[in-house]
Parts: sequence; structure tokens; C-alpha cells
Amino acid sequence: METPGAMRILVVSTAVGPIGQGRGGGVEVTVGSLVRGLVDRGHQLMVLAPEGSEPCGCPLRTVAGQLQPPWQQQSRDAPIVQPPDGVLANLWREAWILQGGHHVVLNLGYDWLPLWLGPCFTPPVLHLISMGSLSQAMDQAVADVARTHQGRLAFHSRSQMESFGIRHGVVVGNGFDLDTYRFVREPEPLLGWVGRIAPEKGLGDAAAAAAALHRPLAVWGRVEDPTYKDRVMADHPACDFRWQGFLPPLQLRQELGRCAVLLMTPRWQEAFGNVVVEAMACGVPVVAYRRGGPQEIVDHGLTGFLVEPGRVGELAAMVEKAYRLDRHRIRRRCQERFAVAPFAQRLEAWILAAL
Repeated sequence: METPGAMRILVVSTAVGPIGQGRGGGVEVTVGSLVRGLVDRGHQLMVLAPEGSEPCGCPLRTVAGQLQPPWQQQSRDAPIVQPPDGVLANLWREAWILQGGHHVVLNLGYDWLPLWLGPCFTPPVLHLISMGSLSQAMDQAVADVARTHQGRLAFHSRSQMESFGIRHGVVVGNGFDLDTYRFVREPEPLLGWVGRIAPEKGLGDAAAAAAALHRPLAVWGRVEDPTYKDRVMADHPACDFRWQGFLPPLQLRQELGRCAVLLMTPRWQEAFGNVVVEAMACGVPVVAYRRGGPQEIVDHGLTGFLVEPGRVGELAAMVEKAYRLDRHRIRRRCQERFAVAPFAQRLEAWILAAL
């Protein structure tokens, strides 16, 4: 029986990869938290995702097709790309068929097609934008929705929203199932870094800091650019890399606590920085560049330290200070700010306001 006031929500995931394989980055974490939080509040959800996706806590329908190239791997002036038999088009064809059984469609994919198609649907299509400004084509697509239906856009952080030139809008943050993260009181003498192995993630700066500190650097993540990985290793021969590969989310949550400190060194505007919260959930202090979402997550001097981008010497100095932070206090602060329930409340309020 349907709960009074419950919404039927169709969630369309990213077209860059199946849920659970790591290609979708932070969207994969968002799907899990969003589903759990909104289902706990009595709503009925269905998720549409590329073929090969793993279960996510609600009915799941998968769609075959060629994966969409990620925008972060393209230049700012790159044209819109539509692969033949693309999963992006196939997902939204399926969403069109299913729209009549839902009150709202929630798009999690960072791409032009849902932004362009939204006004053609009968139920409102809302967009939780997962990255900051990366391309002229996407900037224009976001601007078009902001001009006509700004209430249908939401962002993970204020700095991400402002990268599109939007000063006033909906910021929902993110939520995490914190009970699934293993707290470690006594870590190994190990620095950590998590992310796609690609230039925009800035692994080289973390390697330079680790080498300067004579500390091993554990690296978790999918290798998207093997040439970049080879170049980082060649440029930093003194770094003791501990390559961990890509781990499924639940396994990573058991491993992160081993680190004494996590380094976050992006060379682009991270929309939020899920791994910052994930480290804090394990009690790990974070030293991050003062850029994008991480600067809104790290409580400087309490859960970690912020450093101006590119200052590797300062990055290393802050690591030494981060060793002394209270890991129990870091975990408690994470619980106060980033649990699933308040995230779901913010999402629900946004959706209801847009209906």
C-alpha cells in the first residue's frame, strides 16, 4: 500500500558507467544514499542505469548501449557527442516510456540530453548536477534550465553552483551511510589518496608530498589514463607508491581507516569531494587543496587542513600537523554533518518545492 504523501520517483543514473564499477565516480555514492534516505522517508523509487549495474536498494532497470564519454576528459570547447546506440539516449528513451507511473524524474547524469529533454516530459525532470563547469556546451545547457526552471536544479556545494555563474540556488550537499565505514583509532604510517588516475585529479602533487615526507602513499582508484600514471611514477621516483586498484565501495570503506592522513589534490573544481567525507567517516584527517567542494567540507584545524592549490611544500607541512588531530572527534563531526537522513530531508524539500 502506498504511504499517504509518498512520491513515486524515477531516478536516472549517469550514462558514463554502470553503478558499482567506479566509472560513475561520486554519482555511485549519491545513488545509494539518495535511495536509502528517500525510501526511509516513505517514497517509492525506481533507478534506471546502464547494463551491468549492481543492486542499489530499490527496483532497478538496466539499459544496454555504448557508454557516454565523460566531460572531464574533453576540452571546454568540445562539441556534444552522441555515440551510436548510446546508453545516454537509451536511458532517456526508457525514462520517456516510464514517466507516466511517476510524480517526478530525477536526473543524476552530467550531460546535455536530460537538460534539453526535461521540458518535454509530463512530470517535472529535476537535475542534481554532479560536477562543476567543465564545458561551454554544458554551461549553456545548465544556463537554459536556470533561466526557465531554476528550481529544478540542485547542486552538491556552493562553489560548484557558483562555477556556473549561479549565485542563488538549491545546495543539498550529500549523505553517507556512515555505519558502513570502519573507524580505525591506530592507523598505519601510510598516506592515502583516492580517485580516478587521470590528470585532473592531481595525483602528482600527492606523490611529491609523500616523497618529501618519506611516507608510503596508498593509491585507490581506477586507472583512466595509463600514460598519466606512468608519467607520475617517472616524475616522482622517490615516492613509495602502494597501488591498491579500484575497490568496490563497501570494501574501500573498510580500508580507508588504515591511512594516517588522506591527501586531496585536485587540479579542477571538485563538485563535492565524496572521498573527503568517506575518509573522515573512518576517522582519517584530510589535507586538501582549498578548491571546490572540499573547502566546504574540511573544518580547518578540526577535521584536517586546507592548502592553497599547487603548494606542495605547504601540503607536506600540514600533513605533519594533521597527524595530531583527534580521530574520534573527526568521526563525530562527520556524523553531525553528513548522515543520510538530513541529506534525504534536503532532497525531499527540493523535490516538493519543484512539484
